[in-house]
Amino acid sequence: MPKITKILGVGAVLACLAGAGFAETEAKDLGPDTVVATVNGTDITLGMMVAVRNALPAEYKQLPDELLFDGVLDQLIQQTALAEIGEGMMTHRDEITLEVDRRAYLAGMLLDYTARRAVTPETLQEAYDAKYAAAEPTREFHAAHIIVPTKEEAEAILADIQGGADFAEVAKEKSQDGAAANGGDLGWFGLEQMVQPFAEAVASMKDGDVKGPVQTEYGWHVVKLLESRLGTAPTLEEASEDLAGDLRQKAVEDRVNDTIAKATVEKHIEGIDPAVLKDPKLTGEE
Repeated sequence: MPKITKILGVGAVLACLAGAGFAETEAKDLGPDTVVATVNGTDITLGMMVAVRNALPAEYKQLPDELLFDGVLDQLIQQTALAEIGEGMMTHRDEITLEVDRRAYLAGMLLDYTARRAVTPETLQEAYDAKYAAAEPTREFHAAHIIVPTKEEAEAILADIQGGADFAEVAKEKSQDGAAANGGDLGWFGLEQMVQPFAEAVASMKDGDVKGPVQTEYGWHVVKLLESRLGTAPTLEEASEDLAGDLRQKAVEDRVNDTIAKATVEKHIEGIDPAVLKDPKLTGEE
């Protein structure tokens, strides 16, 4: 979008339009087809202005209403004047590009509509019940670890801890990851969040146990299980954002799969070299 500069307030704009032959319109009569300007006889409407405004980056939308109004209108005036010239220069390649853009817009519009309709209070409740209501509570673990590059180092550290050394202090001194500063504390986690065989080792421990060495792709671990508990399901409110995302994604996937399944699709690609897409005669580069 060109740099937005303040030229006229809204009142002045309406006054100018009235002077150009437009009657000043009451707000209650405004609609998407309300004409706000013409360029060589081509109308610019409030609906077009709204479409441009909605596509702007967030920082532009924070501008004062009058400044944004003028900037959007100026942009549309420029585009309309330039498009009139550009239309006379269109090539077949340009027509193809516009058709691809049209199909992409219509497909996106349908999928946006599909995603919006997928989330209702009823579908959220159903998704919540299916995921959490009948689910068995899972165990969560609060553990700390010390990670070093070699098995020999891990074995020596385990021996020190079994001999009475403080786990957290040893972790601060010798562990080689970001948790070292916190005494190796990894916080609370579910087993699915951890790599194997680290998760397997934790699952076999009792609160207070120290175990090692445990090898993973990241190194050799000495692990201490601080405590464990049965996890509680989130409330519907807490889970609603994730559930809504799942519902939208499934609805979009179902719409795509169902639409393609019902469509008559015929591919005519036999004998076509895939490299043809790079042919400069087709890309318009020649």
